[in-house]
Amino acid sequence: MKSIFSLVLMLCFTNVFSQFVQIGTLLDRWQQADLVPSTIHDNAYNEIWGVAMNGHEYAILGSSAGTHIIDVTNPEEVFEAFFVEGKASGAQIIHRDYHDYQGYLYAVCDEGLSSLQIIDLRSLPNEVEVVYDSEDLIRRSHNIFIDSTAQILYSCAHNGGTTGVSAMMAFDISDPVNPTFIRGFNGFENFLVNHVHDAYIDNNIGYFNCGPHGMAIADMSDIENPVLISSLSPDDYAQSGYNHSGWPTEDGKYYYMADENHGFDVKVFNVEDPNDLQFENFFDAESFSNFSIAHNLIVKGDRLYVSCYFDGLQVYDISDPVNPERIMFYPTSSRMHQDEKYQGAWGVYPFLPSGNILVSDMQEGLYVIKDFEESVGIEDVDEIQFNLSPNPAYDALNLMGDDLVGMHYEIFDAFGAAYANGALTANQRTISTVDLPGGVYFLSLSNGVLNSTQKFIVAK
Repeated sequence: MKSIFSLVLMLCFTNVFSQFVQIGTLLDRWQQADLVPSTIHDNAYNEIWGVAMNGHEYAILGSSAGTHIIDVTNPEEVFEAFFVEGKASGAQIIHRDYHDYQGYLYAVCDEGLSSLQIIDLRSLPNEVEVVYDSEDLIRRSHNIFIDSTAQILYSCAHNGGTTGVSAMMAFDISDPVNPTFIRGFNGFENFLVNHVHDAYIDNNIGYFNCGPHGMAIADMSDIENPVLISSLSPDDYAQSGYNHSGWPTEDGKYYYMADENHGFDVKVFNVEDPNDLQFENFFDAESFSNFSIAHNLIVKGDRLYVSCYFDGLQVYDISDPVNPERIMFYPTSSRMHQDEKYQGAWGVYPFLPSGNILVSDMQEGLYVIKDFEESVGIEDVDEIQFNLSPNPAYDALNLMGDDLVGMHYEIFDAFGAAYANGALTANQRTISTVDLPGGVYFLSLSNGVLNSTQKFIVAK
């Protein structure tokens, strides 16, 4: 009994799904059973990207085998339209990354004897064609970012056949299928680094996450002579660790930043004056686990989308950018917060014209989820107050709260599979859990207008 409760305390065991947080609507998911997971992190899947082409929408999902192009036009019946094998594949593969430009998909990998692949998507849905596959410029790259205005591809944590090793390199893609080398970077003026993990560039202003070295903001107008605007060394901000990823607000006034360390919060910085960065706030996935960890972040309008490893998709309202409000989540992972592993939700992509959100889970594959406005109207935000006991449950779960009579309940697991449903009566406040396998579940209550969801555990 004691060991079970110890495990529960290590999990995301809390009433974190508060009255203002909506669980997302799962539209469909995709996975391939025979993929080989990586030896190091047990992940068959990695990065997610999205493209809209010729009236269709596609998820671009990386795996240990290569690049899966999943048709998500009908989000309730997704299917793999095409597959492009990676030059390197198998249990050695952990990371792939993607970006598209003018109908071409650029694909890189950070393990093995890999390459830069350029895939022509312009003839979708009929065919795709690999038009470039060479390790000459890029053999391995951890992340890529394309500044479409400047027609420059940035390769982070770069290793190339003829271009050598550099913290970051830049390539001219004005001819999309014939990239050419511009220059390498091992810092920005006096801010020297040997690693750039990720990059975001807009209007010639680049935000660079430099892993153990911190973060830099630079003016890239003259690519041959970038100008350092500002930087954050590890000693410059609280909860500094491995500076992993970030994304600015669309007006460029605020920047959200994640250090890839277990238990660390996401940071809000005021960058309106980029010469004088001001820390504003911390926020997280509202998990009490010491192993909760944010991985990748993307801003779209007044929403911040975060893939949190064990905690899945998290969506925040950032209309008040200093005080993000967590408004929606979806738990993609069935893994527990047991130790300092990197497992669960890897990436998120919210930019499809439909508004549907793509999420990649390292072990579970692709999830297609409705965005917040599609899942629930703002006026319908959940306000039902109730508690569950005991938690963990063994044979039965008791619901406690006022005015629950007539409420409809549904129990589902982390994959969205429903296990039980019904309506609460004056004499029924107890739901049997005898037939539920041990694991993590969610109970949702609804009165037809409002709803609320809480997490519980079945112990066997």
